[in-house]
Amino acid sequence: MTFQDIFKSSFLESINSISLLDMALALLLAFAIGMFIFLIYKKTFAGVMYSSSFGVTLVALSMITTLVMLAVTSNVILSLGMVGALSIVRFRAAIKEPLDIAFLFWSIAVGIVLAAGMIPLAMFGSLAIGIFLLLFVNKKAHISPYIAVISCRDHQSEQAALSFLQKQVQRMVVKSKTARQGAIELNLEIRMKNADTDFINILAEMEGVNSAVLVSYNGDYMG
Repeated sequence: MTFQDIFKSSFLESINSISLLDMALALLLAFAIGMFIFLIYKKTFAGVMYSSSFGVTLVALSMITTLVMLAVTSNVILSLGMVGALSIVRFRAAIKEPLDIAFLFWSIAVGIVLAAGMIPLAMFGSLAIGIFLLLFVNKKAHISPYIAVISCRDHQSEQAALSFLQKQVQRMVVKSKTARQGAIELNLEIRMKNADTDFINILAEMEGVNSAVLVSYNGDYMG
């Protein structure tokens, strides 16, 4: 058997027909679940700059993946050609938030599962993932860590400021301390008891405290 005989095989040339109803249903469900992913992304976004184009990309990605998988499952030769074409594509868009990767894979997985005809898995799986993200990503703002930058005049005012701050917050950890002649600067990671930030105003007005700054901290942390 030669290579020509292999490529003339009826197996490779066979095309499984996909009805218009199946195509329309798959694309409609991909759009609906993609919109659900988009809404979860908006609810759980915790970055600095919200990008609406990324949300639209999630919807389009689920539909495009469904379309590609429907074409791949209909013809073996077409599937081999698409694998070769996609292997030379390089995406260089920067992913700013680690959670964005999960949303991208979620959209791609939905398209693959829908094209495979596993509609209940796509629907209930997406619902479970959405509930999980809403529960674990949308934490209360005051539970998130904050950085307090306090500038004091001397050691006595430093101890008074730390004692006052310890009573106002749930947790306090000194991250760095800079001591100069006539000035002491402290950087502290704090977890507030509630969303009230009036204590920072009182702290700034204390005797010997030059300034007090409270900054939201979105970096990596433990605990």
